[in-house]
Amino acid sequence: QVHLVESGGGLVQAGGSLRLSCAASGSGFSITTMAWYRQAPGEQRELVADISPGGRKNYADFVKGRFTISRDSAKNAVYLQMNSLKPEDTAVYYCNVDYRSDSGTYYGGLFGSWGQGTQVTVSS
Repeated sequence: QVHLVESGGGLVQAGGSLRLSCAASGSGFSITTMAWYRQAPGEQRELVADISPGGRKNYADFVKGRFTISRDSAKNAVYLQMNSLKPEDTAVYYCNVDYRSDSGTYYGGLFGSWGQGTQVTVSS
């Protein structure tokens, strides 16, 4: 069982920065891809960025050049540095990890582990 705890959300003015953190705890698993999603009111949840175990990064077009995802695999942690924030970045941000249990079962995507979400609000 993987338990995720997020932190770092808050209220910031447009053009400002925030850094989100997500740490995984538990035992009996190996984490593979780590990702950040977001969901604005009335909208579907969407991928913001993900990072592979080898460090390959993938970004949604709407955050390219502004957000940076990173991970510390030794700590089972993933981070999202958000710069040049815009009001349209306002959303609840969720950490998500894919993982493989020690028994070999793979849990990915919707069936991976999700954090509780952290609110990011960008004022104009």
